[in-house]
Amino acid sequence: MKTRNIILACAIAIILIGVTAVVTYSIAQNPVEEDENFMNNLNPDVLFFDHIDQNTHDIELPETMEFCGEQVPLDRFYVREALEREILVNTYRHASTILVLKRTTRWFPVFEPIMKKNNLPHDFVYLAMIESDLTNAVSPSKAVGFWQFLEGTGKQYNLEINKEVDRRYDQEMETQAACSLLNDLHKRFNSWTLAAAAYNCGGGRISRTIEEQQVNSYYDMLLPTETERYIYRLLAFKLITENPKKYGFQISDDGWYQPLDYKTITVTESIPDLAAFAVEQGTNLKMLKYYNPWLRSNTLTISAGNSYVIKLPR
Repeated sequence: MKTRNIILACAIAIILIGVTAVVTYSIAQNPVEEDENFMNNLNPDVLFFDHIDQNTHDIELPETMEFCGEQVPLDRFYVREALEREILVNTYRHASTILVLKRTTRWFPVFEPIMKKNNLPHDFVYLAMIESDLTNAVSPSKAVGFWQFLEGTGKQYNLEINKEVDRRYDQEMETQAACSLLNDLHKRFNSWTLAAAAYNCGGGRISRTIEEQQVNSYYDMLLPTETERYIYRLLAFKLITENPKKYGFQISDDGWYQPLDYKTITVTESIPDLAAFAVEQGTNLKMLKYYNPWLRSNTLTISAGNSYVIKLPR
């Protein structure tokens, strides 16, 4: 009996050794699988020291800096360190930052005339960069678009939102809504910096902070972590975008994304099949929705007396 048990134990040990060897070999052949959960659990401050350039180096901060004409108090150590953190994080996240930079030449020309018309300072183009990476993103809280509007706020600022149409995905219309919201926040706080902070955490939160902490400058406020970093991220993208080569981003002249070239048509009757409509117009459903991402269904219902302007690729 004892001999039988010894033989059984030896057999189990041999099997375990074999399994371990197979697993070890498998891991060696297939390093960490970068599935979605693994990626989401990584600390964003250490993502990714890209293979483009393994030579890390410190960065030089400007002596002075402004946001929308308002002075950034870089003489304070915690302001300089907070700004430095955001520059380093976004400078060494090469793949993400270079893609955002390449998109600026496509989308800034869309934003700028609308912002100018609404007397919104140009520095707010960088707010769209940090909100959405200049994509029609959808956040976990269901904020949508380049400017990240929640449904309630979007409707408050005259954006049509239903099953077929969601104007938060319309770059021009959402930019107009963002201009109106930011101008309202500026009137409320008399500060573009506080308007930007309130865009992130809400005007009510900023008002309570002013009252409870008895301060009226963003740089003196203790705020939620995301808002604490928000203005510094915006400032970091301003510096990087204005001088990408200084921060290690080399983009060839033909590497920048170009504005979309399109024509427009006005439709006054309902479209029961957008795919068939696209083909009739010499394109396809994919391209139709790329140029008109606000079309959220495969149909478009138009009530009597109304119309929609639709973009078509040339």
